[in-house]
Amino acid sequence: SSPDAEMAAFGEAAPYLRKSEKERIADQNKPFDAKTSVFVVHPKESFVKGTIQSRESGKVTVQTEAGEEDQIFQMNPPKYDKIEDMAMMTHLH
Repeated sequence: SSPDAEMAAFGEAAPYLRKSEKERIADQNKPFDAKTSVFVVHPKESFVKGTIQSRESGKVTVQTEAGEEDQIFQMNPPKYDKIEDMAMMTHLH
């Protein structure tokens, strides 16, 4: 029995509980660079994704999806996107 078939029991709520196997595989295989991908603290969104642009004299320049930079945190690779057991994640924030 496939994971998608198991979710059929939840009817209309299924897409909100777990993404389809196809969607999860696509998300988990996105390009990722562990050295430049970070999360940045954001006042309204809590955290937003960012990419390190440069490192000079102890200062890091980050391009974010939105907001201002304050603190940066390492990001988990896409293979951990939508996993159901957070204990498997490398970085917990």
